[in-house]
Amino acid sequence: MAPALPRVGRRTVEALLAANAEDLGARSLVLVHGQYALGAPPRFTVTLDGEARRIHVRDEASVLGVVAALHEHRSAAAASDVLVVTTGVDDEQLGWDVRGRAVRRKTLTVENAEVVLQRFGATALDPRMYRERWLLEALVEAEPAEGGWPRVGGVLTRDAALRSLTAERLGLRAAHGSGQDGQVTLDADTLLAWSRTPAGPRRFAELGATERAELKKWLAEVAGPAVPVLLSLAEAGLGHDALPLGLLGAALRNPAAQPDTVLTLGGLFGQVMPRRSEIAVFTDAVEGTLTRWIADARASQDARRRVVAVLDRADELADKAGLTPELTASRFLASSFTAHLRRTVAEARRSPVAGEAALADLLGHALAGLRPDQVQAAETAVRVARQLSGPEPAVTGVAAAVRAHVSDWGWVDRALTVLWAGDPDGDLETGRDLRALYEQARERRQRLDQEFAGRLAAWAAHATAQHSEGCLVVENVLDTVVRPLAGQAAPLLLVLDGMSSGVAAQLGEEAERDGWREIVPRSEAGEAPARLAAVSMLPSITRVSRASLLTGEAAGGGQSTETSGFTAFWKRRRKAAALFHKAAIGGEAGHALSHELMTALASDAVVGVVLNTIDEALDNGRHGRGTTWSLADVTHLCELLAAARSYGRPVIIVADHGHVLERGSRSDAPTAAAQGAESARWRTGDAVGEGEIAVHGPRVREGGGAVILPWREDIRYTGRRAGYHGGASLAEVTVPVLVLLPAGEEAPKDWVPLPRELSTPSWWRTPATGTDNASASAAMLADQPAVPSPARPTALSKSAPSAEAGPSAGARPSGRTEAGPPAAESLGSTVVSSEVYAAQKEYVRKAPEAKVVAAVIDALVSAGGTMSPAALATAISATGRVRRNIEGFVATVQRLLNVEGYPVLGFIDAGHAVKLDVPLLRGQFLPKESAQETDEAEDGQRGEEKA
Repeated sequence: MAPALPRVGRRTVEALLAANAEDLGARSLVLVHGQYALGAPPRFTVTLDGEARRIHVRDEASVLGVVAALHEHRSAAAASDVLVVTTGVDDEQLGWDVRGRAVRRKTLTVENAEVVLQRFGATALDPRMYRERWLLEALVEAEPAEGGWPRVGGVLTRDAALRSLTAERLGLRAAHGSGQDGQVTLDADTLLAWSRTPAGPRRFAELGATERAELKKWLAEVAGPAVPVLLSLAEAGLGHDALPLGLLGAALRNPAAQPDTVLTLGGLFGQVMPRRSEIAVFTDAVEGTLTRWIADARASQDARRRVVAVLDRADELADKAGLTPELTASRFLASSFTAHLRRTVAEARRSPVAGEAALADLLGHALAGLRPDQVQAAETAVRVARQLSGPEPAVTGVAAAVRAHVSDWGWVDRALTVLWAGDPDGDLETGRDLRALYEQARERRQRLDQEFAGRLAAWAAHATAQHSEGCLVVENVLDTVVRPLAGQAAPLLLVLDGMSSGVAAQLGEEAERDGWREIVPRSEAGEAPARLAAVSMLPSITRVSRASLLTGEAAGGGQSTETSGFTAFWKRRRKAAALFHKAAIGGEAGHALSHELMTALASDAVVGVVLNTIDEALDNGRHGRGTTWSLADVTHLCELLAAARSYGRPVIIVADHGHVLERGSRSDAPTAAAQGAESARWRTGDAVGEGEIAVHGPRVREGGGAVILPWREDIRYTGRRAGYHGGASLAEVTVPVLVLLPAGEEAPKDWVPLPRELSTPSWWRTPATGTDNASASAAMLADQPAVPSPARPTALSKSAPSAEAGPSAGARPSGRTEAGPPAAESLGSTVVSSEVYAAQKEYVRKAPEAKVVAAVIDALVSAGGTMSPAALATAISATGRVRRNIEGFVATVQRLLNVEGYPVLGFIDAGHAVKLDVPLLRGQFLPKESAQETDEAEDGQRGEEKA
């Protein structure tokens, strides 16, 4: 049997023509020993010596065929056309008549090495390539139709040839493009992404067996050991499922995996039959790739769809194979995320400690970043569990209650909104446990509302603006809060109609992330700074509470009353003022705010703006998860904050009253039939029903000074809406007040920053393992004055909260805290006394005092390693040193602590928190102590193993 003729393609013909271009001037016939590839173009144009020549290719198996092709060409073709005949007929049979008309007067032999050399523009080939016939043939056959092979200009190495061949055969250049050097990146990431392309795996499966085997072998060397499994799956027709199968391979990580699991997984891999170790390597590569894809998916919907498609397919395969129970520990599957979520909420119901452990596992799941709403639900469940595990709070007075509500209990309302909404994906099991936590927390809150209503009624009977028994009342906010701020720069007062304490907590958090700092009046010695809160007028409705707020006295009325009263209040204090409502706020096309408003902001006038978004949304039916709020949700709020920043104005964000939300009623009819109903949450009359209380006195501005108010949130006298106000519950009567300065600006005299650690209740913050949160806050509360008095005692003893301070004061961390230099045994003192620190200090010009650096270390250690910059500045002030530029100060301390560039200290959360890596700190500055702890741990472990 005669040997097979070499295959000849268009690129081979072009290479032969280019090599013999000089002879083609006199002759127009080229004889080639070989067989023209099936499907290759019979006619095409090439440029030879700067001239376009038309090429005709014929494949003839006999002498007669060759002769006939030559005669046809001479009679029909143009003079410049070239005839190429591929044939297996030898020169002797063809005779001189035919050969004399051909280039070189003979049949040209295809030398693939020469063709490759010419097509790459190389001067020489890697000697190894001459021994690999398959590679040379593949390179000749696979040359790209557009542009050809990349020109190398020197020696064509085997790796360069294989890289180009792989990119072309697999279609990687078209699918993923080239790098800056024109080369396609060949790694596991690229190839796993390639496996998801429509035709990628099929292209590899259609290659010859030898070429597949050699490419697989080479790619294992350059792209990692996971690639052979991937390409074997492509050969078996399973390439598109490679990533999902790799995720299922995690089931074999368990050393105790059942034989049935191993067999089932082997069946999914089909005829590939990889070893267990190979599956483990492949799974690691798949998970690494998906980790990067998931990071991209946070900012790209296309990337998100790509991730979801892989994970959905993996769950589908696992479900069909019965592997889902074996994959609950997976960090990637959606089913395992749901399992972690269910466990977190269920464990939170059992105990907060168990819930925190389960939450840590959930947060370690790769999908946590893509499912923020579900993570929020789980975090909220754990937070509520923490709050419920604490002592039952009690209402000791109206002033204490509103302060406790704005600093603690209102955060429960915020959490209840999340719990009520349930699992965003509608998982019934998770939803059932969230509802159970909701009911438990709601019952506790309802008991507080009942106690508060009784205290409110007794207080309202005689309370006035002049005699408020320690309460900040809404009509005194202008004089008590806003006027003291007007001494340096005219403030901007933003009235958010209907903002509850829960909403204020959300807006305050976001304002801090947006570069604002909350400040509060300096408190009495030994008392913690706390967010401001006022008491609304009664009933807690807009007509009386907002008018009283803006006029500075008990009043009732609409916009005209508010505007005239606002300007009159400031005129009496020799200040110009302007108040803006609704239509006067928005600007014309191209301008967010009106010209009149911007002019007022640019002046020295006190400016007030009333924003009705929250109240209108509740009135018009904003339900469910939509009752959470951000700065951008409140129309014009972001633009007003930006304008205030640019004009250097302090900002006061205040409500006129709060609100309660509709929870579960499906009827549009009133939930309570009552005589004298004037609004959704107040009425007149004599008979007081269950969940109601009668209130009278000078603060009651409706009903002739006597009204009946519901304290239970499920009572309403009108039709169903998203939310209501007017009643006697804490959420309606408490008026939160946020005073904001741009971060970095100095607080006015007698005002101090309110760090995040003090504006957030301890049960809301995730506690650090083994950390006493009380000591963390105590470090920040050691001293409020920026420069302490010399007569001030060096330590604060524990003090019980006053009766009027209420439960929230009792909940505030307190403890014995050294205000002077840290004790000798503290970690900070030990570090600054070390030889390593002394050596570091030599390289830092104007390094802070040792006691200040020690205070920074100790404060961060006490806080679990993380603090807000404002809280850290407060802790530093306890040493008697003021640090106004905390960012620059931290940068200096970084130079002292970050030995050899290791990140001992640094900013996280986009600069909104400072983090100290305590183990790394010990390892850098106290290596002997660190080594001793390691030895002790190892000795203990060996002892346990022996036991």
